[in-house]
Amino acid sequence: MSDEKLLHIEVIYALPNEQRVFKAIVTPDMHVEDIIRHSGILDVYPEIDLKKNKVGVFSRLVKLDALVHDGDRIEIYRPLMADPKEIRRRRAERMKAEGKSDPVTGGKLNPMRKGD
Repeated sequence: MSDEKLLHIEVIYALPNEQRVFKAIVTPDMHVEDIIRHSGILDVYPEIDLKKNKVGVFSRLVKLDALVHDGDRIEIYRPLMADPKEIRRRRAERMKAEGKSDPVTGGKLNPMRKGD
């Protein structure tokens, strides 16, 4: 098979302290799941479970049976440890309790605002 018909793909997995990039040369008929398995990333990171971990191409979620284009970057996402909405809600409640937020708007205190 000629080099023109092969795709050059990157498979990426990021941890809090490191990011690994695995380069793969694949055929155009390979699906995302096949490319991930072909890249060898699952051998290095056995904790990756493709049934649980979401995957994307350039930050856009894709299914494992999706096809990719030359130069695409497949990203394997780790599950969230906490819900971001819940974290913001708790932080806002704490700021109100500590008097560090506006009791009316919930936002930052405005030093120019007149007291009631």
